[in-house]
Amino acid sequence: MELRHLRYFVAVAETLNFSKAAARLHIAQPPLSRQIKQLEDELGTALLMRDRRRVVLTAAGQIFLQEARGILNQAAHAMESVQRAAKGELGKLRVGIGSGLGQAVNRVLFEHVKSHPGVEVECQDILSSLQNVALVEREIDVGFMRPPIDAENLASQKLFEEPFYVYLPKGHPLARQRRVRLEQVKQEVLLLYDRNVSRGVYDKTLELYREAGLTPRIIRTQTAPYDEAGAVLVASRKGIYLGVGAVRSKVDGDVVMVPLDEPNAKVYAHVVWRKGETAGVVQAFLETVKRVFRGR
Repeated sequence: MELRHLRYFVAVAETLNFSKAAARLHIAQPPLSRQIKQLEDELGTALLMRDRRRVVLTAAGQIFLQEARGILNQAAHAMESVQRAAKGELGKLRVGIGSGLGQAVNRVLFEHVKSHPGVEVECQDILSSLQNVALVEREIDVGFMRPPIDAENLASQKLFEEPFYVYLPKGHPLARQRRVRLEQVKQEVLLLYDRNVSRGVYDKTLELYREAGLTPRIIRTQTAPYDEAGAVLVASRKGIYLGVGAVRSKVDGDVVMVPLDEPNAKVYAHVVWRKGETAGVVQAFLETVKRVFRGR
């Protein structure tokens, strides 16, 4: 039994006329009659009673009509769902968001859900350093992160530039400055967040000191400057942090962020996905990302 057998039977059952049904189906009447006979033989019962004047449904035919309509509707729905999924209009998308990048990508998520209401977007806070592995192992589908990026397995696109800031206690003599050079804070202890958390920012911080010809005194920490514990370290004058600007809104009131005035004091946020990705739901989301950030 094939779907065409069901379509043929429904056409005859709804018109109760083989000629009209054949015209609706755009086939000749003899092949239609043969297909209905084959269907009845397969089912082992008559579905239609016919003579020269009329066609009527048997009791079995009435039941089969209801079932056939349901199957055809379900098949049509399945085809539509597959086609919509191929276009990225249906499905589930798992998005990883690096620390401090949520606010920047919020508009993307809002715009995509608005234009693709059939897509379920699941967001996860995942440190930039962990997103490479999460993407390769298919734990997420798209990541918003900072370098380094696994260029062998992943594709990426720059989204926006993030400037570096110096995190200072509120009463620090430089806290009211418009900009700060590293030379001005060379005597301060550098609080350096774990490299495993954000390798790109960690390496860039040390690179900026090298470019300025300075060697910082370092205390390594397990907390970020925008976390409560990190803010306490700065406020109590244990040291200063360097960090990127995307997280400035999360800083505690006892900590001041002053732009860092050094060449190359910036990193780029990227959207990242697997190379060769063909899933429609991912491709459609990336189009939304490009559209939103084109307008920034």
